[in-house]
Amino acid sequence: MARKTKEDALETRSQLLDAAEKVFFEKGFGQTALMDIAKAANLTRGAIYWHFKNKSELFEAMADRVRLPLENLTDTCADIQEPDPLGKLRDFWIQVLKETTRNPKRRRVLSILFFKCEMNREAKQLEIRRQAASIEYLQDIEQCLQNAIDRGQLPTDLHTHQAAVANHALMTGLIGNWLFLPGSFDLDAYAETMIDSYLFTLKNNIDLRRKP
Repeated sequence: MARKTKEDALETRSQLLDAAEKVFFEKGFGQTALMDIAKAANLTRGAIYWHFKNKSELFEAMADRVRLPLENLTDTCADIQEPDPLGKLRDFWIQVLKETTRNPKRRRVLSILFFKCEMNREAKQLEIRRQAASIEYLQDIEQCLQNAIDRGQLPTDLHTHQAAVANHALMTGLIGNWLFLPGSFDLDAYAETMIDSYLFTLKNNIDLRRKP
């Protein structure tokens, strides 16, 4: 019986997150009320409060279903024991771009994060968390690039912080532009070329070298 209750609770939580994803995508964070999500899930508002303290916590849990798997992958790439850090990074970046086009759930959540999370007092904590996640991503990528240097895959004088910032701009720019104008270019088809061009720049652009 206890196992069944736990399974029921997990099912209800998943049902709420699916409904939140749908409603946030349609209405945006600021215009969504908890009752809207409860109705979409065919549950009561009390069911929401059983699992989440407020709308912001519900939003974060919804975003985590996409964000946490990516964070786990960057952690793997940053492992100093990884024998092919640059190859791992390449595979990771290409996978992120291609999965954005192929996975409707990821596409909806990213659309919400990019365009439908209006800044207001209620969303302040969300913004702080997004900033922290971006900083952590930069740190992980910089560590991955340093690992690649240590393995002889990149120039020893590569400015890893600048390279990480350039990558963050590339990834967010490609994804954001594709989500905003999905018919303007084929992100799935362009993914490998875009990443390989970036890696070529890391290896050959002297402006990304540390100054003596």
